[in-house]
Amino acid sequence: MKDLSKITDIEDLRRIAQRKIPRMFYDYVDSGSWTETTYRNNETDFDRIKLRQRVMVDMDNRSLATEMIGEPVKMPVAIAPTGFTGMMWADGEIHAARAAEKFGVPFSLSTMSICSIEDVATHTSKPFWFQLYVMRDQDYVANLIKRAKAANCSALILTADLQVLGQRHKDIKNGLSAPPRPTFANIVNLMTKPQWCMNMLGTKRRTFGNIVGHAKGVDDLSSLSAWTEEQFDPRLSWDDVSRIKDMWGGKLIIKGIMEPEDAIMAARSGADALVVSNHGGRQLDGAPSSISALADIVQAVHAENSDIEVWLDSGIRSGQDVLKAMSLGAKGTLIGRAFLYGLGAYGEDGVRRALEIIHKECDISMAFCGHTNIQSVTDDILVNGTYEQLKSALPYVAPMRW
Repeated sequence: MKDLSKITDIEDLRRIAQRKIPRMFYDYVDSGSWTETTYRNNETDFDRIKLRQRVMVDMDNRSLATEMIGEPVKMPVAIAPTGFTGMMWADGEIHAARAAEKFGVPFSLSTMSICSIEDVATHTSKPFWFQLYVMRDQDYVANLIKRAKAANCSALILTADLQVLGQRHKDIKNGLSAPPRPTFANIVNLMTKPQWCMNMLGTKRRTFGNIVGHAKGVDDLSSLSAWTEEQFDPRLSWDDVSRIKDMWGGKLIIKGIMEPEDAIMAARSGADALVVSNHGGRQLDGAPSSISALADIVQAVHAENSDIEVWLDSGIRSGQDVLKAMSLGAKGTLIGRAFLYGLGAYGEDGVRRALEIIHKECDISMAFCGHTNIQSVTDDILVNGTYEQLKSALPYVAPMRW
């Protein structure tokens, strides 16, 4: 293990990752769709929420331990499914999964991962979660689910907000691909990233491992590009959830919920958890931040008398962000960019450091707010008037506790 004690926050990891990762892959991580307004608001809206400092409170014996869909976790954080993870660092999904396993939080593998389901299962000992993109090729989708079950994945994440792909200007300008296309600009940029290049030369995993060799007619990079452009299924609807749930037969998480109406549908679908998420600001630019949507969704689910867990994704860059989400009713959170910055900076050690930073920030902030157990945190730790303003145009109603 490297001594990364001087790395004190996620921003440190971001700056280092920016220097080390080829431009097209760094931009893929650190960008949103269109004007990137929602991407920016995901972070800045967290900053607008202020914490109440309490004093003379016994702060001994603190714990961030809880459960997410029945799985014990060291803190209410899971690593989100992210595409191209293996392009941030060679065999990146394997390194991130190992770091999560050692730390004690869940790891989620994306359909659009570089390392395959089988790769990650071979190199880890704890079951991980698998995220499903629904494609037009139903045989391929059924086979993906079958492979995830064979790998002993403990939950399936159904991503609901990628029926069509949001336009991300930087990806178009950079000609994003895995592996990078050998254009003059890309070659010049790669020459400035020697460690990344050496790491990539040492692995055979440089394209989408869950697709190439598994989808019909996809055997190389050129056929893969055409296949992915036409395969995301715009017909996905709530009617498909029960079919997918039956095929899977295990814990189901629905990711991409931003409105109470959809939260109610998720609760009625029989899913075990829903994730309040705008895809990190990478889909509908101009949508609200995830944190501003959270309280209404928690209230809607509570009104349904549903035991579905509400989690939050998008915008989390610190342990304080985790604490704020929990105070507004979330039962867990997912981090994407925060772990990817760590991965791009230092591989497995960087992911470990990102998790350590978030844990420490959440633990200390919770203590300053007068709590010793994350499961007892409510919105009484927030300064009145600093979070109500993030709500939508609906009248504010304080979130009810589960």
